[in-house]
Amino acid sequence: MLFDSHTHVDQEDFDEIRSEVIGRAHAAGVTRLIAVGTTLEASRKCALLAAEYPGVYAAVGIQPNYVADALAEEWEKIVQLVDQPGVVAIGETGLDRYWDHAPFALQQEYFDRHLRLAQDCDLPFIVHMRDCEHDILEMLRAARQRGPLRGIMHSFTGDAPLAAECIDLGLHISFAGMLTYKKSTALRECAATIPDNRLLLETDSPYLSPEPVRGKKPNEPAYLIHTAACLAELRTVTVAEIAALTTANALDLFRVE
Repeated sequence: MLFDSHTHVDQEDFDEIRSEVIGRAHAAGVTRLIAVGTTLEASRKCALLAAEYPGVYAAVGIQPNYVADALAEEWEKIVQLVDQPGVVAIGETGLDRYWDHAPFALQQEYFDRHLRLAQDCDLPFIVHMRDCEHDILEMLRAARQRGPLRGIMHSFTGDAPLAAECIDLGLHISFAGMLTYKKSTALRECAATIPDNRLLLETDSPYLSPEPVRGKKPNEPAYLIHTAACLAELRTVTVAEIAALTTANALDLFRVE
């Protein structure tokens, strides 16, 4: 069994094929997945999918590139969604200096809101990080001063020292299809250093299709097996061992059976 810790199966890429995609995931052994919200509308849809499909769970939040578009009242509606059945995480949240879609101070404000909500609700949070490692660490360190952290560095592309500090702060490290790319030698070296109990796998579908299906769009949860195989090879264990390990970690983190 595999657990896809980060998908966007709510997106319109899947509207006409969603049942088939989830069926193919189950057939490939991906029996559980998280549908991750990026806006209020997307978060609502993720919660509905969690109610509709067995093995699908939801994360609710406003992704940093969308915070400038969020209306003032939308945050309270995100907070209310936390109580919906099947909602097991907060996010996608974080910071992004690559795209210029939202003022950075506003991104920081919303990241802080998500972190505080996750701590108040004792739920894991899902971190998006792009070109802002120092800023992310600064806010995570401040949040850790308030209390324990439970979270995920999603689609991790950093180095081993960054991963080690995130782990020390209480986070898990999740690897997506980029791990399989030929140019990702440094990322594979980093993945080999992550403690067994902090490893997660994801597809980030419909994005980041792994080798050998990199040209196929949309990426889908069934393709998680390819990233699992890559991780197993570099850690010199079997795919079954990686599947069991990462699934156990996800079940524990998200507190699902």
